[in-house]
Amino acid sequence: MITITYVTITYNAASVLQRTLDSVLAQDYPDIVHLIIDGASTDGTLDLVNAYIERSNAANNGHRIQVTSEPDKGIYDAMNKGIRSLDGDYVCFLNAGDFLPSSDTASRISAAVATSQLSTLSSQFSPLPAVLYGDTNIVDSEGHFLHPRRLSPPEHLTWKSFRQGMLVCHQAFYARTDFAIATPYDQQYRYSADVDWCIRVMKAAAKENVPLLNLHMVVVNYTQEGQTTLHHRESLWERYRVMERHYGRIQTFFLHCWFVIRSVVR
Repeated sequence: MITITYVTITYNAASVLQRTLDSVLAQDYPDIVHLIIDGASTDGTLDLVNAYIERSNAANNGHRIQVTSEPDKGIYDAMNKGIRSLDGDYVCFLNAGDFLPSSDTASRISAAVATSQLSTLSSQFSPLPAVLYGDTNIVDSEGHFLHPRRLSPPEHLTWKSFRQGMLVCHQAFYARTDFAIATPYDQQYRYSADVDWCIRVMKAAAKENVPLLNLHMVVVNYTQEGQTTLHHRESLWERYRVMERHYGRIQTFFLHCWFVIRSVVR
């Protein structure tokens, strides 16, 4: 069995956090660590977290919850704090307001990894996949289903796949812990360090010839109103810079020309 660590970054998130906590608490899979990295909230966030810890302990579900609450320098600084606290096999950054779609999500992910290992037993060495990735559903501010995410994962994901956009949602991207620890978020980016991080994790996996695994399932319900949505123009410009960094200036320019043409045709 693999150990899955969920990292949730919070700051005055009391209005949206409950469904995130409830979805982790409901998991029927025991090998879960939940790191809650709080930025010294002044609303009821920590009250919700403390009640969540009590409920989890009472359930005797095997989950481990660790909480820190202190000022930080922004969301990616907080995520790097989470990375520095990691153990186990995989990490997923589950934002406040986002939630796991069913109580067996983690157990199905673990089963998919086990099946992938069995299918490669003939190999002399069969490492755990460097990344597990799946599909995303979009929900509204109340957590109600709206539609599947417009961009969907390719059958075989590589670091080059993101030339076509962020085909896998950050919250649907489970990085193997050793790759995550070796790849902290680049804090020069304020809104798109998650895109850069996913690409760099996949680049590292390709360099070591470690496979990525398509889970073929919805692994997260994503609330669309986030920092990227609130700062849409700045986010788009940062994503352009990220793509230039990884795919080159000329290729990025022509890809974005194609994105514009495609949006007009639609």
